[in-house]
Amino acid sequence: MLDIKAIRENPENIKARLTTRGGNTQNLIDEVLASDESRRKIETEKQIFQSERNNASKNIGALMAQGKKDEAEAAKAAVKEIGEKIKELETQGDEVTQQQNHLLMTIPNTPYPDCPIGKDENDNPEIRIWGNKPSIKEPKDHVQLAELHGLIDFEAAAKISGSGFAMYRGKGAKLERALINFLLDLQTEEHGYQEVNVPHIIRRYCMEGTGQLPKFEDDMYGIENNEMFLAPTAEVPVTNLLRETILTEEELPVKMTAHTPCFRREAGSAGRDNKGIIRTHQFDKVELVQVVQPEHSMQVLEELTQHAEAALQKLDLHYRTIELCTGDIGFSSLKTYDIEVWAPGQNKFLEVSSCSNFGDYQARRMKLRYKDSNGKNQFCHTLNGSGTALPRLYVALIEQNQQPDGSIKIPPALIPYFGNSDISCHLNC
Repeated sequence: MLDIKAIRENPENIKARLTTRGGNTQNLIDEVLASDESRRKIETEKQIFQSERNNASKNIGALMAQGKKDEAEAAKAAVKEIGEKIKELETQGDEVTQQQNHLLMTIPNTPYPDCPIGKDENDNPEIRIWGNKPSIKEPKDHVQLAELHGLIDFEAAAKISGSGFAMYRGKGAKLERALINFLLDLQTEEHGYQEVNVPHIIRRYCMEGTGQLPKFEDDMYGIENNEMFLAPTAEVPVTNLLRETILTEEELPVKMTAHTPCFRREAGSAGRDNKGIIRTHQFDKVELVQVVQPEHSMQVLEELTQHAEAALQKLDLHYRTIELCTGDIGFSSLKTYDIEVWAPGQNKFLEVSSCSNFGDYQARRMKLRYKDSNGKNQFCHTLNGSGTALPRLYVALIEQNQQPDGSIKIPPALIPYFGNSDISCHLNC
């Protein structure tokens, strides 16, 4: 969440930066300030009464020593009355504090000052492009290729879970497992991430900690009266491993990677990229998470993005990297790069990774801090990126590597994991 002190000191600057996102969230700043003023007023009143109670309590002893019993009893009654007023103010203060925290939880992060200004995805500038677009005459899409080689069974998945799910079979399942192992090995062995295997069911306060709640609750799969949720991304459990922690400078940076299934309702996405496995309710993903000192976070964002790009380069997949404009950036993000891989069968780029710096936005929600060289507790900066999402990587890999005879060539970097140089036969071969 945003820093209430920063809002208090320069509300117009916060409003101006939020305005670039679009919508009316900047109006919430006035509501937060009103709640903050009420909370501080109540706290001041409470402190005055506490001082009065302390003085009155001391006076009781003096009156008793002087034998003034009646006056002492009157003083005791006054102290009790003051205590009731303090309790009432504490109740009011708790209510106003909860209201203020709720408002802060609904306000998105302020875009970084150099974030490109824009309304939507059409205003996202291309930062770089890598590799050459493969020349494929009349390319098949991944659904056709999957049917040809028996890689994915959509009908079987629908029998079990309905639409929006996929069941990988035979070499199709082996290919997905190969990609997962390749991605994890790349990040742990070459880029220094520690692999973690985390639970896939997450408490509500952890979802709030990374910003999925309350904003995106309709997109989540909730259980136990929405006090628990199926993981929408490994970002949530991995980052929350450090919630309510005070790290030392020597422990930073923290670099972790995890493979998890991800579950999303995709509410409101009907008709958008729903063919095959491009957009599904359950998919696998390898996630990268870093926790760093504030002064290093922007440089780390560049490095983390390169770590995600390295997977596509080693697989020799044509892709581009774009920066999200203020109108398209994620709710909790300060600055974001998206990596989009080319899918010949779709004749377009598909987002396969989103790499974001959240500044101290998530850390404030999670109470994640470190002790600086002066012994002062400071909020960490958190970052994460997909390294990468499996379905669209899978789509791009088989579509970019399809051969004229219908076979699919496996990239050299993946052969040690897959065990063959190509997929060229059906399941019965």
